[in-house]
Amino acid sequence: MTAILTIVHIFGIIIMGFSGLMFSCFITSTLAEDGANEAFWLGGLITLFSGLLMYLPTMRMPKKVSRQAGFLLVAATWTLVSVFCTLPLLLYFPNLSFVDAYFEVTSGLTTTGATIFSGLDTMPMSINLWRHELTWVGGMGIIVFAVAILPILGIGGMQLYKAEAPGTVKESELPPRIAQTAKALWQTYALITVACIIALKLAGMSWFDAVCHSFSAMSLGGFSTHDNSVGYFDSLPIEMVLTVFQVLAALNFATHFLALKKRTLSPYLRDLEARGVLLLLIGSSLMAAFVLWHHGVYPDFLIALRHATFNLVTIATDCGFASQDFNAWPIFVPMWMLFLSCITVSSGSTGGGIRLIRTIILMKQARLELFKFIHPAAIKPVRLGDNIIPNDVVTSVMGFIFLYFISIVILVFTLLLSGLDFISAFSAIIACFNNAGPGLNQVGPATNYSSLSDFQTLVCLFAMLLGRVQIFAIVILFIPEFWRR
Repeated sequence: MTAILTIVHIFGIIIMGFSGLMFSCFITSTLAEDGANEAFWLGGLITLFSGLLMYLPTMRMPKKVSRQAGFLLVAATWTLVSVFCTLPLLLYFPNLSFVDAYFEVTSGLTTTGATIFSGLDTMPMSINLWRHELTWVGGMGIIVFAVAILPILGIGGMQLYKAEAPGTVKESELPPRIAQTAKALWQTYALITVACIIALKLAGMSWFDAVCHSFSAMSLGGFSTHDNSVGYFDSLPIEMVLTVFQVLAALNFATHFLALKKRTLSPYLRDLEARGVLLLLIGSSLMAAFVLWHHGVYPDFLIALRHATFNLVTIATDCGFASQDFNAWPIFVPMWMLFLSCITVSSGSTGGGIRLIRTIILMKQARLELFKFIHPAAIKPVRLGDNIIPNDVVTSVMGFIFLYFISIVILVFTLLLSGLDFISAFSAIIACFNNAGPGLNQVGPATNYSSLSDFQTLVCLFAMLLGRVQIFAIVILFIPEFWRR
């Protein structure tokens, strides 16, 4: 009972924070006179009042978060915060269904970027800002953000961080306390976001578009203020800026922190994942450009390279912008882009999927198994550079990847059973599970997810949540042994 009350207490603090975001959009709406201020004012009051009802009665409860409570809070936060975040949308769009509103805000918070909205160009400024604020907050994780502020209120955060941390975080030379680490990562995240805003403004965007697209780029969220996404601008400088910052967001933010702290690029050179991400993106972009040029999609290789690079990078890093309708490209290229969305990003980044470090470990383990066939008596550990990877880590990686693929298979067959065609079903699940956004065919970059039935929308929504919390944080709640003392 104590654990439940602690979860209620912390959850109350979190949703009060989201009421503050709603009030910031209320101010934007009032200044812009876009007609949505009442929706944000009422939604903010309901959310604030609900948070106070959870927070005040539990103020005197013990503030220690157990292992079980940490995982339960992560699952509850990602699923229940979205309920309150739907309020401004439901209040402003009276004909919008709860399922569609829940899908939209969950897509933002999980940084998926899949949308059911059209008419983004004429949508109220505050509504667009709300969608992009959700992606930015979701980028480094709601719980990591909570870990940075809860210790100030006397609430421990280590268990929350372990439950939420999206991958291996480089601990050496990071602040020793968990709250300090979370703050350092958030400060780094915010600093690079500001740099992205300025760069996009200099590249030709308005301040509002620059802010919104920077929030999407750094969170790898993929939302845009225009139906045609980045294709609306048709600007090479804008595409180049977004490409650079999407790649930065796909790298470990602990590496960024160390590079900024030491004012040197050496942390990137020592980072195995960073090197792997860059090589994979550069090689794949060149290959995709050649395929597009060879098939006559674009008359010039440099034009093909421009469009291949931006769209491949944005899908591979799980962001989800689009400057071209890549659904019309030769099928090899978009399928390769979706494959890259599974493996490309680093641990400790804002992206989704398997993460490159797990892929590298699995490849080395497979290579080791072949070696043991040749030398059965040999004892040889898995290594990453000079470091030996413990067997329990290798086992954990193999278990995660099995759960990853079996979850995708089950969800794809569920969509097929609902009547969706294979390409649409497969690409929708891959895109949602990896938090990448657009898929192909019915959910391609020239369309959106609004054509799906409520059941199909819920399946994609569940895929987003599983992918965002890296599967374990939700699946583990259904394992009886987890709840035994």
